[in-house]
Amino acid sequence: MGRHTPVLLTEAVEALVSDTDGLYVDGTYGRGGHSFEILNRLSERGSVLAIDKDPEAINDGRIRFKQEFRISFCRESFACIPRLLEEKRLDPVSGILLDLGVSSAQLESPDRGFSFQTDGPLDMRMDNTTGESAADWLQSASKEDIASVIKEFGGERYARRISAAIVSERFKSPIDSTKRLAEIIKKAHPSWVRGKHPATKSFQGIRIYINRELQDLDHFLEHVVDMLKIGGRLVVISFHSLEDRRVKRFIRDQERREIFPRNLPIPDSEKLIRLVKVGSAIKPSKSEIIKNNRARSAVMRVAERVA
Repeated sequence: MGRHTPVLLTEAVEALVSDTDGLYVDGTYGRGGHSFEILNRLSERGSVLAIDKDPEAINDGRIRFKQEFRISFCRESFACIPRLLEEKRLDPVSGILLDLGVSSAQLESPDRGFSFQTDGPLDMRMDNTTGESAADWLQSASKEDIASVIKEFGGERYARRISAAIVSERFKSPIDSTKRLAEIIKKAHPSWVRGKHPATKSFQGIRIYINRELQDLDHFLEHVVDMLKIGGRLVVISFHSLEDRRVKRFIRDQERREIFPRNLPIPDSEKLIRLVKVGSAIKPSKSEIIKNNRARSAVMRVAERVA
């Protein structure tokens, strides 16, 4: 299988890399597409810290880049970047990149349990060595909690009906495969969108919950400004409105730290503004969406530390 090209690869790396001698953090290594492109733009003095909570991703990186001295790897959530920088005694970085959500490698691997396209164990953990799998959670969670997760994180209109079906079916036998869960949801779902599997939103909601994806993003954003040096860039690619809304609101709030009349010549440092957006939100081109259907929901936002 060939290497997957990340969505908005060129746009993301061009927005990120401003100092060829700098240290950059790829907070979601995946299968290394971004890290590879960042390294191509750096001098021998530049470096990359690649992070991923998926052990398979980190193993891939250490093999792929075994001859590359400018990159190092950590198996952690990107929420842990502040601690990692402190432990490694690293200075503020020149840029941090996040490509949020599940990776193509995870989706395409049946044994990871992220997709209902092929049958496999109902796992859904990005780090499958720790924590509770989707199957374990669905076996013990209350009907109300399941409905809440599917509705809040998946945006599923029929969450209560689907939750009731899940609880009813789990008494017959454990729901431990992606195919079985997808079939339960399919039968319970009263209204299908043409061309979209009725289990799509429910699978998404359960995955986001199991992996604490929004909590990790919130914790990261709380500390990101301090991690960047002056002039350092933050680049975030989101595939879900809940993620993009958080990033958009965070950047907006940073720019509104102190309100002054527009005509006053007050520098950003005195306004207490430390981070500003760079350009508008960027979406994939039509040609990229044709090549990769997953790109259709992607949104990239860029910000720069100014003080």
